Amino acid sequence: MRADDLVLLGRTGLRVSRLGLGLASLGGLFEPVSQQQAAATLDTAWELGVRLYDTAPVYGYGRSETRTGAALSRRPRDAYVLCTKVGRIIEPGGPDTQPIWADPPAGVGPRLDYSYAGVLRSVEESLGRLGLDRIDVLHVHDPDEDFGAAVADAYRALAKLRDEGVIGAVSLGVNHAPVAARFLREAASPGPDCVLLAGRYNLLDQSGLEELLPLCVEREVAVMAAGVYQSGLLADLRPGAPHGYATIPAELGARIRALRKLCAAFDVPPLTVAARFPLGHPAVVSVAVGARSPEEVAENVTLFNRPVPSDLWAALKTTGLLPEDTPTPSA
Repeated sequence: MRADDLVLLGRTGLRVSRLGLGLASLGGLFEPVSQQQAAATLDTAWELGVRLYDTAPVYGYGRSETRTGAALSRRPRDAYVLCTKVGRIIEPGGPDTQPIWADPPAGVGPRLDYSYAGVLRSVEESLGRLGLDRIDVLHVHDPDEDFGAAVADAYRALAKLRDEGVIGAVSLGVNHAPVAARFLREAASPGPDCVLLAGRYNLLDQSGLEELLPLCVEREVAVMAAGVYQSGLLADLRPGAPHGYATIPAELGARIRALRKLCAAFDVPPLTVAARFPLGHPAVVSVAVGARSPEEVAENVTLFNRPVPSDLWAALKTTGLLPEDTPTPSA
């Protein structure tokens, strides 16, 4: 299994690389990123075979979409899969601002809007920022913010756009697995085609196994796993590092140190194990990892391409770092 292997995204007919690029960082997540650096990051990802790109209007308040579209405009349109999201309109004075964006454009901000008209407007504005006439995968972003409107109005709008060919697949972008499971059960038939699950199926959190992932297998819903480095905790445990944790719970820190120690005994980087782990589940098709520089993209690809011996997966279970019945990759 390699980062540039192309696989079907469930029932959508779209083909994605095993490793995708999450584009929040290129919108200035935690730290500013220049236009030139963003372009170089996207170009490096392309050169290394990454063909799945995930952005959102809220990422830098439109900045990530604009940069992504500019970089991909030089690429054959049918050679990649582009995902973005609905649920937030970017407009002057938008009140749903987030402190995680380092240098967002002045005077604008997001406003939550899962209404039918709001979703159609959001898609039109995303197409404009991206410079595209269609979007491959559209996620309903954080549907728990207004679940009733998201599962009814937002889904109805996206289902219409899917029928019209403006989007290729309807998806959910969620941080909470039970929310996604509820959405799949309550949405009108045929329902979403995919789920982008962030932070709920990785080495530190397997809560997606409880209900969502089995439901996705049952309904042939493809899963893209994000947050596999647990917001960067697996990469850098230092207080104040750009992982979004003000303080790290002692139990979580101890578990991460144990993971690192075990991986060192097998001479395998812990981030390699983290990136490959979700693909052991039959519902998970691809893993999306963020990067803010060409060097980080290259490192992520190198880490992903390293093999993980079966003895290490077994040791993770015997030491209690993974539950015994957790599926793990076979190669």
